[in-house]
Amino acid sequence: MRARGLIRNGTIAAAVAGVGLLTAALAPAQRDRDASVQPVVVELFTAQGCSGCPDANRTLEAVAGEPGVIALTYGVDYWDYLGWSDTFAKPEFGARQQAYRQAMKLRNVSTPQVVVDGRRHLSGAHSPELQAAIEAEAAARLWPPEIEFRETGDRVGVGSGRPPPGGAEVTAIVYQPGLQTVEVKQGDNRGQAVRHVNVVREVRRLGDWTGRPVLFALPADSASEDNVVVLVQSKTDRRILSAARRAEPARD
Repeated sequence: MRARGLIRNGTIAAAVAGVGLLTAALAPAQRDRDASVQPVVVELFTAQGCSGCPDANRTLEAVAGEPGVIALTYGVDYWDYLGWSDTFAKPEFGARQQAYRQAMKLRNVSTPQVVVDGRRHLSGAHSPELQAAIEAEAAARLWPPEIEFRETGDRVGVGSGRPPPGGAEVTAIVYQPGLQTVEVKQGDNRGQAVRHVNVVREVRRLGDWTGRPVLFALPADSASEDNVVVLVQSKTDRRILSAARRAEPARD
């Protein structure tokens, strides 16, 4: 699979006097470079009590380190009735999956399920299909609004662009980077050590994006080891217009 470039990180380019907003539109050559490195967001909805989920977790783990991919794991709780309560699940993660179901006009949600850039879904996570979906989305996103972080890591700016019909919203996804293993003691995966990569802790809506530059405060109460992805996402069809990941905090 060809590399799609490094994920953008950095400081806000400049501030408009008095309000601290991003500067106006970039020059065409700069916009071309930005579009070419725009990362693809791969979201896995999984459950520790789902017998088919450990394989999907491993498939996501395999792509999580690829340049130009932001991989995120959401635990869902609707398999808890089988005897094991997912230790990472939150109701809002299931609600996010349901929002994708409605936007894509799917009859039901499925687990495991992968959503790529908010535009296409895969029931399960099989490597060839996932790689093909990532490649297709890497080539599809044009003229994304720029996202840049302040050096202090406490605020993020979204630049100008054309908003989709129905508008867009900006969301911060707080997650713990790297691998975590959970020993499942009940249910269909009893006795297994289930691996997870980039486990989401919180989904927090920052506000609307109307096409004009805007600056948002980032969640200040996340753990020191957490990382943050910021998404600009259509309110109606849920496609992701732009994404950026804040670098991991420096460790002593």
